[in-house]
Amino acid sequence: MMRRPSLVNLTLALILICGVIGFAIAVPARAATSSGNDRALKQFIQKRFHIADLKDIALSRPTPSPIAGLLTRTLTVNTARGTVKATMFTNPSGDKVIIGEYLDLNSDPWGRVNLSKLHLSDRATQGPADAPVTIVEFADFECPFCARAFSQIETLVNDKYKGKVKLIFKNFPLTMHPWARPAAIAAECIRRQNPADFWEFAQVLYTGQASINVNNLRERVDNFAKASKLDQSALDSCMMGKSADEQVNQDMRDGMLAHVQSTPTFLINGIPVAGLPEEKAFEFVVNSELKDHRGAQSAAK
Repeated sequence: MMRRPSLVNLTLALILICGVIGFAIAVPARAATSSGNDRALKQFIQKRFHIADLKDIALSRPTPSPIAGLLTRTLTVNTARGTVKATMFTNPSGDKVIIGEYLDLNSDPWGRVNLSKLHLSDRATQGPADAPVTIVEFADFECPFCARAFSQIETLVNDKYKGKVKLIFKNFPLTMHPWARPAAIAAECIRRQNPADFWEFAQVLYTGQASINVNNLRERVDNFAKASKLDQSALDSCMMGKSADEQVNQDMRDGMLAHVQSTPTFLINGIPVAGLPEEKAFEFVVNSELKDHRGAQSAAK
């Protein structure tokens, strides 16, 4: 039996190259000529990808695409795991649609994000400052996949790639997680007192995810502060003030700028990798960057 493609995996699995390869759907012809074109298209997408509520589907206005004869639109779907965006290409009449990604083979195949545009100083960091590979992690303390990734990324930084990788942590609390944002603010305030304690507190949050809620989070914070001999008064002032809150906001704005759509998301020397560090794709990107670094060093001699 043919499996229907999942919209969550759409942007990874469906790729359009020069208008030839992609995932195509044919909207009924009557939809293209009626005044309800967008509604008909949304209904088609709803059924095709099993989206429960039509209100969760949004379409941008059509604009000319880089491919002659095709228009482009952004499809946005709100899901339980966050917002998913995909690019659509349509013919002028709108009754033929390709959902995928336009690739310009003259551009950087890695799709790097310019790290110089992100705020990376004064953040939780592990690894040497001059490491050839910088990994920026966008994470949510209430995210189960972030909890799984935490020990894995620490092992990579402090063991497998020790001395070669620098990790920078940036908060990206998802709105669907009620205690993720206050936890991010608390972690930032703890970091400001003792940077090493940030990572210990992150471990407390991740290992205790199942039992933490909005009502007992503050108790966990206070217990950690007491055990770590932090200044409780200073911690309280920080958590109630605006500075740490604004830093979390800045991290989230940086995440939006970097097109982060889920957690954890890693930028490996600017190369976006979503998912767990144990996956082969992660190792492939890190090793490729280290190889390029060695090549650049040899060429400079």
